Amino acid sequence: MRLARLRGAGFTAGRPLCHGCMSGAEGSARAPVFTIMSAIVQFENVGLRYGLDSETLSDVSFSLHGGGFYFLTGASGAGKTSLLKLLYLAQRPSRGVIRLFGEDVVTLPRKRLPGFRRRIGVVFQDFRLVPHLSVYDNIALPLRVAGMEEAEVDAPVSEMLNWVGLGDRGQARPATLSGGEQQRVAIARAVIARPEILVADEPTGNVDADMASRLMTLFEALNRLGTTVVVATHDLPLMGQVTGAQMMRLDKGRLADPTGALRYPPRSRGSA
Repeated sequence: MRLARLRGAGFTAGRPLCHGCMSGAEGSARAPVFTIMSAIVQFENVGLRYGLDSETLSDVSFSLHGGGFYFLTGASGAGKTSLLKLLYLAQRPSRGVIRLFGEDVVTLPRKRLPGFRRRIGVVFQDFRLVPHLSVYDNIALPLRVAGMEEAEVDAPVSEMLNWVGLGDRGQARPATLSGGEQQRVAIARAVIARPEILVADEPTGNVDADMASRLMTLFEALNRLGTTVVVATHDLPLMGQVTGAQMMRLDKGRLADPTGALRYPPRSRGSA
């Protein structure tokens, strides 16, 4: 991946992806026009069982469309994290069909899985930052893994640091950061390579209400650039912050709506 790709998506030197996101200010640039695309995620009668236990997920069916913003909600133990693991290919289902980007990933050869995973950014509930690496190097990790030349790494990473309000903490180690700062590093690492899908598991669970709102503004900024965003949360006021988002609710491993239909159907977005 080249820096030009990042710039073309809004990572332009001197112009942050979301001007003022971390200060709470409204972005000065008008969001680009894009249209909700065809389904890039399809679950069909998916079940997940760990060992001999009863199914954690049962008969889960739904579709996610490119460019959409989705909330996954439900009580603790409802299966939200398990569903997300299936989505970002950390787990295979016990039964059913999962299609990502038009391909059946359940039967996909394991050697092809890394290529699919690189198209998905993940914000883990427990951050999973590499403790011996600096903030800068944690954020740069996806670019280096993808083979970006070292000379091209600095510009997008430096811009991303500024974007999440950590421009002066690049050389700090994760252990010296607050929970909110670590969460912002995790988000920056997840989005630096412009994933086609961003998956976030309770991304605001370790921060206060003000920071939670700011982080959601960051997700909205990325979504306006065309990335499909899936956020697991039980924070209803936070869900109300995102206009036009869809919601699906898990209840004891099943979608609360047995048809798999999602609330608040997506609509085309544009510059009004």
